[in-house]
Amino acid sequence: MSRIIAGHFQLQEQIDAARAALNQAGFPDSRVSAFFVNQPGQHDLHALGGDRDVSPGAKETPEGVVEGVAVGAAVGAGIGAATTLATGPLGPVVGALVGAHVGSLYSFNKMKEAGEPEKHGENHRQPRHPGMLIAVALGGLEERERALETLHRLGAEHIEEAEGTIANGDWHDFDPLSIPVLVA
Repeated sequence: MSRIIAGHFQLQEQIDAARAALNQAGFPDSRVSAFFVNQPGQHDLHALGGDRDVSPGAKETPEGVVEGVAVGAAVGAGIGAATTLATGPLGPVVGALVGAHVGSLYSFNKMKEAGEPEKHGENHRQPRHPGMLIAVALGGLEERERALETLHRLGAEHIEEAEGTIANGDWHDFDPLSIPVLVA
């Protein structure tokens, strides 16, 4: 595993120029990897598509729904029991079912608004930007400065630093969901 510096470009021609410049700066092709990064949510990491089992903004939703169902069922059963003379023996059951449904709907007010960041949550920092990415595995600090200078000179955007393995021009352990550590 080594340090990796990566920069984003929009066009394949820019990637080709960056690869040539990195080669001229002393980085062999086997330590340079270039590929397209999809939009967040489009990495097809699960059988049914998408990147995650649960949306980062919906982490508390199951607990909120259970809480709402429990409170609503209890209140509904109480109201149903109080009206047993008018509704018969099914009153508490129907009351509990209706109360559970209303309670589950009410629990949605605990969900955060769209785009609202979580405190210390996954969506607190920006995800990796989509587009063409070129990455180079470093052998030391002097190579870090050379790679950064080359990418800056070529106009790379969102330059990031990571740990990983690039072998034969392929970044084997690249994680599109990892939060990038941007380099100034």
